[in-house]
Amino acid sequence: QVQLVESGGGLVQPGGSLRLSCAASGSIFSLNAMGWYRQTPGKERELVASITSVGRPRYGDSVKGRFDISSYNANNTVYLQMNSLKPEDTAVYYCNAVIRTTWISQYIDYWGQGTQVTVSS
Repeated sequence: QVQLVESGGGLVQPGGSLRLSCAASGSIFSLNAMGWYRQTPGKERELVASITSVGRPRYGDSVKGRFDISSYNANNTVYLQMNSLKPEDTAVYYCNAVIRTTWISQYIDYWGQGTQVTVSS
């Protein structure tokens, strides 16, 4: 089994910053990428940012230049630094990890439980 533990959500004023963390643990043979997605009621889950095991990042268009993703491979942890937050960034943020649990298995998406980020004055 694989567990993703998220932390760092909360309430922040517009223009403020928050840092999300997510740690993956359990039966991890190989980790291909980790990242963050977000979802608001009535909308599909969308990519916020992801990073591969070799450190290649990818960002959603709406967060480019404001958010920064980084990872620490030694403990399978990913961080999302969110700056210049806007009310439209309000959403539930989900951690994602693409993991292979054995040498013969395929890579599978695993998800955290989600953490609420609210940007409001």
